[in-house]
Amino acid sequence: MPHRFDFLVLGGGVAGLSFALQAARHGTVAVLTKRERGESNTAYAQGGIASVLAPTDSFDAHIEDTLVAGAGLCHRDAVEVTVREGPERVRELVTLGAEFNRQTSGEFDLTREGGHSARRIIHSGDITGREVQRALLARCDETPNITFFANTAAIDLILDRRLPRPGSSRCLGAYALLETGGIERFLAKVTVLATGGAGKVYLYTSNPDVATGDGVAMAYRAGAQVANMEFYQFHPTCLFHPEAKSFLISEALRGEGGKLRLKGGQTFMERYHPLGALAPRDVVARAIDAEMKRTGDECVYLDMTHMGRAFLTERFPNIYATCKAFNIDMAVQPIPVVPAAHYQCGGVVTDLHGRTSVPGLYAIGEVSCTGLHGANRLASNSLLEGLVFGQRAVKVAAEELASLPTPREDPPEWDPGSAVESDESVVVSHNWDEIRRLMWNYVGIVRTDKRLMRARRRLELLREEIRDYYWRFEVTRDVIELRNIADVALLIVDCASRRKESRGLHFTLDYPHPDDHHWLRDTTLSREL
Repeated sequence: MPHRFDFLVLGGGVAGLSFALQAARHGTVAVLTKRERGESNTAYAQGGIASVLAPTDSFDAHIEDTLVAGAGLCHRDAVEVTVREGPERVRELVTLGAEFNRQTSGEFDLTREGGHSARRIIHSGDITGREVQRALLARCDETPNITFFANTAAIDLILDRRLPRPGSSRCLGAYALLETGGIERFLAKVTVLATGGAGKVYLYTSNPDVATGDGVAMAYRAGAQVANMEFYQFHPTCLFHPEAKSFLISEALRGEGGKLRLKGGQTFMERYHPLGALAPRDVVARAIDAEMKRTGDECVYLDMTHMGRAFLTERFPNIYATCKAFNIDMAVQPIPVVPAAHYQCGGVVTDLHGRTSVPGLYAIGEVSCTGLHGANRLASNSLLEGLVFGQRAVKVAAEELASLPTPREDPPEWDPGSAVESDESVVVSHNWDEIRRLMWNYVGIVRTDKRLMRARRRLELLREEIRDYYWRFEVTRDVIELRNIADVALLIVDCASRRKESRGLHFTLDYPHPDDHHWLRDTTLSREL
């Protein structure tokens, strides 16, 4: 028998949990997480949540900062909705039990990050995402209508293909791989993708292992529109150390006065942007990449030594302790850093309530393309987006739930065909490494038509190998993730190949300038079913 719920949420970060808490007032909710339920991009978010909470700040200023960072591609309605609804969502989070740093007066201790014209980042030390997730999970545990299925990986969306009109197939839920190895149907009237980003498509990333683009890949295979996948944000500063795996050095360090230096101690950001080290992330990442290529050095350095040990241990306790564990004392020595894939600014196209082009399917958070981020996400707008759109999606999803009849027939069970247990798992690990390396080398911070063409040719061959493997052998989580990063890699290449200009996070040597006449629009793709 299938698992049957009113709402099915794939992913357990800030967007998915926000949605689940509100949706539980209207019906039963299943939340599927690929690994342990606390393992998501949200848990690794260090900096904070951008919102207008100070009397000296304004909605107009936050809106303008977001539009400037988005390089002409933000949808103004999405920006305005997110910014104006943000403070209320933040206050709700505090009511739910999330604790943020405060001044002695009791007011929030707001900090500033790159691209912001004011101090408007609310934070919980340097582990803001972890604190937000803790509070949301604790409240979910008190909510009887919510059921978690940990270590359960969605494989594909289930579509009702019996509908009369082509292209009108409704999403009925998802097939998912359980921890036991069984594959079961999770059925719901409303299915919500909250699966996060796809950083693992690149060799170097700040993202955890779960970030394999599952939601985008599944939605695209189901016929949903996907847009702006060429705009992948590279965080300028990840810890460069052979034993450190994807550890982010928050932008908040530069917000507090950190200086980027070359090996010899020289600063360089003033040569690239008037804001220096506080320039938008795409500018800083490209500058570091250019300096590393120019000098041949493996990294650059973020210098906080002038800030004092007492300040660093109080403001950045987690970063300080992690660096110390790798024998880097940030109070007396600069931190070695490199850029790494960090945030997916494109994704599954939605309206202002999270609805995708597939009936019954919603997308919220990093997996979605709401128009908020445009060609480049403004720092700390991501947790904000998850909170705002998690709430907005519930409003229309609950209405939809009330109006939909229960399908008379269940969709078919998963058909394994003649699949057998694999004796060739080396194919998975080899293809995984090859995709991530070629994406880093050919579709990274700086691109060319020739590099994109090479990437496409190789990815198409790899995808054929993966497809063959997928149908011949029993499905495992590794195979699911490999199939998804291959699909997402091709979507990134496809979008990047179409955009014949440089804008925001997409920089190509063949077209080094923006072209507002032809390209002031989204790059939208969809698969004909």
